[in-house]
Formats: sequence, structure tokens, C-alpha cells
Amino acid sequence: MAQTLPSSLSLADAAATTGTGDIWLFRGHSPADRVIRVATNSPVNHVGMAVAIDDLPPLLWHGELGRSLPDVWTGTRKRGPQLHRLEDAVSNWVHRYGQRAWLRQIDIEATREMEDAALASINELIERPFPKALSLGVRWVKGRFRRSVSLEDLYCAEQVALTYQRMGLLDDDRPANWYDPGRFWSGDRLQLNGAALGPEIEIVDVPPRHRTT
Repeated sequence: MAQTLPSSLSLADAAATTGTGDIWLFRGHSPADRVIRVATNSPVNHVGMAVAIDDLPPLLWHGELGRSLPDVWTGTRKRGPQLHRLEDAVSNWVHRYGQRAWLRQIDIEATREMEDAALASINELIERPFPKALSLGVRWVKGRFRRSVSLEDLYCAEQVALTYQRMGLLDDDRPANWYDPGRFWSGDRLQLNGAALGPEIEIVDVPPRHRTT
């Protein structure tokens, strides 16, 4: 009998069960959030990927303009690709940025080779900047025609797509800028290699993050 997945989970329970390769999605209502959704024709404005290796606390690999949290890879506060403690990042997006959050779990357990590929991607991409807002629409349009763009800067969905490609979960027949956050929403039916993403599980009961200087 197929397992019935919950429609919602507390952040603590979701963090306890998330695995490397799980997708985290966010949708807000600020003008910037709406601009991103309109520019990319997407139902959500932000996407990240869980990294949960061995006994380390779960992390969120994502990219953003803000630098409100310390990046655990570099030890600095930076814009662009970032690796954060997952619970801190989700709490920040829910309470500071006013977002709703969802988890989509991947139906396979990441192999050591996949984890190594994810870590290699983080090491390669972590220092790249976030694209300027005005370029997002241009990147998206070029992606629709499968025309690649320079990846010297990276949008969150491009970052996740590249990491999925390096992990062998996505083919590289489409450029990274073909992907936007909505491609990782269930309505788009993203085709993965040897795996599938489950339905969205809404994240509830998100405690405010204890801020430190």
C-alpha cells in the first residue's frame, strides 16, 4: 500500500526527516516576490535544496539577495549562493520575509557519490553573485528558447538545477536558466533520472529564529 504523506508538517518534524536532494519552496507577497514570480511565470518565488549528510544538522542550499544569516561554508554573511542551517533559513524566510514554505521530498536516498557531487557543486558555486533583478526576465526568456546565459552569477533555481545535474538527477540537455522556482513545483511535473519528487507538504509551526549579532 502506498504511503500516505501528510499535507503539513511542523518545521521541526520536516527538518528531522528531510534528506539530501529534497526541495524547499517559498512564496511571499512583497513587491520583490511578485516581480520574481511575474518575471519567471512561476507560482513560487524561491527554491532551495536540502543537504543532510551524516550527523550534521540539515542545511539549505539556496541563493538570495539578503545576507541576514551566516553562510556555514564560508563563515561570512554574503549575497548569492548560500548554505544555511535549514531551520534558521526557513524561519528567516517565514518570519522576516513573510513567506509560506513547502517541502517536496525526493523518493530515493542520496548515495555517497551524489552527496560528494552536491558538496563539489557548493564548493564551486558558493562565491558567485546573485543576478541583478532586471536581468531575471531576460534570463528566463532565453531559457525558454534553451539559450544559455553566463553562469558567473546565479539565480536560486539555476543553482538548484546545476546541483541536480551534477548529482545525476537532471539531464544537462536544458541550460540552467531554463529552470525557475516553478519548475520544481508539482504542477510542472519535473522529470528526474531514477527518482521523483513527492507532493508539496506545507511547513507549519515555524518558531521565530533566535537572532544573534
